[in-house]
Amino acid sequence: MVARLTGEVDLSNADGIESAIAEATPSHAVALVLDVSDVDYLDSAGIHLVYRLREKLRARGQSLRLVIPADSPANDALRLAGVPQAVNTAQTLDAALAEFAPRGAPAPDASPAEASSREPTRPEVPGPGAV
Repeated sequence: MVARLTGEVDLSNADGIESAIAEATPSHAVALVLDVSDVDYLDSAGIHLVYRLREKLRARGQSLRLVIPADSPANDALRLAGVPQAVNTAQTLDAALAEFAPRGAPAPDASPAEASSREPTRPEVPGPGAV
């Protein structure tokens, strides 16, 4: 399961985003890959969202992978909050998805057209006010 966040994640929309992701994540999914590559702004509510998702997934026997490119505007906030020490991270979506590829199998292609046929539930979680 892959969820991409875009725009701003703050107090005004963090709860709605969390609910949308939690509802869209099927119980049979092995993990949720949360891609914050296109997040322009992330405040403490966004950081808490990551930790709450991690705990919800853990309770269901699922794991969370976070895609945080080094040049992402959200990277500094997440790094300063210690998120990379608490949640497995990757710099790219391909790298995050490769963690779940069977040994010896090629890494899954993360192109949207092919990935969407492979992963029937792949919501785009919109930015502020659009949840």
